[in-house]
Amino acid sequence: MAMSEGKNHGSGNAQSLAEQGPIALLEDVRNRGRVWEDLAAQYGVTNPDPPWKITLDATCDILAASSNVLPHGQVVPGSCALPLLERRAEEDELAATLYADVAYPERTLLALAHSMIRHGLFDEEELARQIERVGHRLKEV
Repeated sequence: MAMSEGKNHGSGNAQSLAEQGPIALLEDVRNRGRVWEDLAAQYGVTNPDPPWKITLDATCDILAASSNVLPHGQVVPGSCALPLLERRAEEDELAATLYADVAYPERTLLALAHSMIRHGLFDEEELARQIERVGHRLKEV
């Protein structure tokens, strides 16, 4: 996915992500209701973590990777795509509000996508195209 110019980057946003409201594409994904726990049971998989969880964790790490940290743990503004503490605070807020009814780890995935869209790292159209591409690949298997 191409990275767009950041629009809302920085922790000084006047409005929280939840107050900015839901994102239509993510609401569509949320409303499909296909969570790993159900899929694992359907296909007899005993691993409690979905195969994509490691990619989710790695994505979170990479977004915070290039951080330049000043004394007292302050991150140099603009030194990483999405600072860890900012992302975690947004995830906690979204998990308690917009995605409260979504199971873990899907809730984390939706919160991360929500944050990335709101920060301008990509837009809904880019994510929709990627979802479609993956869907086509899965149908080919």
